[in-house]
Amino acid sequence: MRGLWLVPLLLLPGAVHAHASERMVILTLPTGGYLIGAGAAVALTALLALFAGRLPGFAARRLFDRPVLLPRSVTSWIGAALLWALVAVGVWGTRDPLENLLPLTVWTVIWVGLTLGSVLFGHLWRDIEPWTGPVRLARRIIGWHGAVGLARLGSLPAVAGYLAFAWFEIVSLAPSDPLVLARAVAGYYLLILVLAVADGEDWLARGEFMTAYFDMVARIAPLWTETSGRRVTIMAGLPGAQVLRLPPLSPSAIGFVTLVLASVSFDGLSETFWWLARLGINPLEFPGRSAVLGTNSVALVLFWGLSAGLILGAIRLGLPKGTRFRDAAGPLMLAFLPIAAGYHVAHYLVALLTNGQYAVAALNDPFASGAALLGLPDHWVSFGFLSERKGVWAIWTAQFSVILAAHVLAVLLSFRLSENIERTQTFRSHLPMTLLMVAYTVFGLWLLSAPTGA
Repeated sequence: MRGLWLVPLLLLPGAVHAHASERMVILTLPTGGYLIGAGAAVALTALLALFAGRLPGFAARRLFDRPVLLPRSVTSWIGAALLWALVAVGVWGTRDPLENLLPLTVWTVIWVGLTLGSVLFGHLWRDIEPWTGPVRLARRIIGWHGAVGLARLGSLPAVAGYLAFAWFEIVSLAPSDPLVLARAVAGYYLLILVLAVADGEDWLARGEFMTAYFDMVARIAPLWTETSGRRVTIMAGLPGAQVLRLPPLSPSAIGFVTLVLASVSFDGLSETFWWLARLGINPLEFPGRSAVLGTNSVALVLFWGLSAGLILGAIRLGLPKGTRFRDAAGPLMLAFLPIAAGYHVAHYLVALLTNGQYAVAALNDPFASGAALLGLPDHWVSFGFLSERKGVWAIWTAQFSVILAAHVLAVLLSFRLSENIERTQTFRSHLPMTLLMVAYTVFGLWLLSAPTGA
């Protein structure tokens, strides 16, 4: 049982392979003009929103209905079966993280690909998460229909889980070992299963960090589903239409959103030449994660605090007289959901394009036994697009577009959300938030274009 407390920390995505060599080509591109132009575009959006007198309606409309194909309890059992199959691959498969299906699924397919899918098509994780079915059965077997009070903690369990998640991804020494990950997945699954059985399946939405995270990014989707009984309604609207229909965030949910924003930004920052130079490390001779373990552990938490302070400070500075901070912070923090989702997609885009190929190859031969389940030949993975200028231009353009669109959307949402707080929109009230959005835009693009040494 010794070391069991580390189990929740081990179910984390490994960033060690997440940043490929396209940075060397991006350094030859004129990215500086993009940074300036993006910042100016965000500022101009705020000015137009202020003086235009009319904002987008963000209306949602129903496209069509369909019957529920499989109930969530069934899809959840399928998800649980797949999870344990992946654990088996992690235990008995190859120890190479670029050939083992478990780390590639967790860190590329789910953490990167499913995030992108959720941003486009809504809460996909809700239909495949592996706990609901087993929790319902376990509670029925033991005859337990009550709760132990975990719901009173709000989003704090999800905050704790995500902080551990981020630490393992960004800081820990070996986040990509298949056997370690297999043990971690099994341990984390059982931990959440016990907690959800004790408090009920509804606790998952707030207390389990993956469920809370995917619920957050799915709110940006232009397409989504709403389930009522045995019918599913397919909805459509401008990205962010769901955000305006959300209740204000609780203090613990605000902590969760700021943590997501800070962690993905610190992930990029911690690998840059600039950061390594601050630590006194030659970025061209990076000695490994052990050299920065302690420093980055502390820095991650401090960066979270700094990010939260800047965001909440901007909200506080823009409040009109007589408005309570607690009444404004919850609604206005919703405007940062597009930034969290957008930067995640842009940050991990190259990982999806590169490690995604390895994931398909691993699915073709999950136990490295020479099988060809998908009929693919050996050594078909190719990164030629990273060595061609046009390929890197395309990647940079996509990253730039996602970052800019996310921040423009965040500005528009902040104006719409502030309508319920301040009837008359003023330049002074929106200046702090606008300056922060501009800074976030430039900072995010700089992180994507900066040289890295880790």
